[in-house]
Amino acid sequence: MKKWLLLISALMVTGLAQAEQFKTIKDAEVHYVVFNSTFITPQVARSYGLKRNEFVATVNISVLDRSSAGKPAMPVSIKGNAKNLIGQTKTLEFKEIKEGDAIYYLAQFPIVNEEQYRFTIDIDAGNKGRGPITFSQKLYVEP
Repeated sequence: MKKWLLLISALMVTGLAQAEQFKTIKDAEVHYVVFNSTFITPQVARSYGLKRNEFVATVNISVLDRSSAGKPAMPVSIKGNAKNLIGQTKTLEFKEIKEGDAIYYLAQFPIVNEEQYRFTIDIDAGNKGRGPITFSQKLYVEP
């Protein structure tokens, strides 16, 4: 079984991921979730070279092709940032992870407890869709 899919399933079961967190840009269905890196198992963190501690958040983006049967994952160009309420901006450096037919884009950044962030993620899926998605989320340092 795929390690990352197990992680995402665990997040959904524990209620850490909000249901149906996605936005549509033309034919691109952009799914997103942000969570504390302590929810990543040590094995998955080692496998993908991810940081794992209570002061690091992980952004996970996946993009599905709505115009194709079965909505397969599709590769995209992606960049983004996270801005806190006082305007401090953190550039998100995304790493592409491929597992079978799945494609994930992961970025990690340092956090402060109970800080609200506004995320702006620019997606370029070529003729399937281009544009930004934006969302806000309060993040917590996990003990």
